[in-house]
Amino acid sequence: MDPDLLFVIGILCAGFSIPAVIGAFSEGRAPRAAAIMIMIGGGLVAIAALERPGNYSIEGIPDVFTSVVGRYIN
Repeated sequence: MDPDLLFVIGILCAGFSIPAVIGAFSEGRAPRAAAIMIMIGGGLVAIAALERPGNYSIEGIPDVFTSVVGRYIN
């Protein structure tokens, strides 16, 4: 599978779980599902980083997102 796609999916999984963590803590319950999603997202990002070491940086994240979206929309 494409490491860039894994990276983008991992970032999205981890990003979408943040509101679930906040909601769980505000209601006083454990954020189990959100924690699992964060681990899945972190694992996907780690796999992508291991397949292409040194390819991902904070400044390059928007470029990776646009290239993946452009590749799969066209």
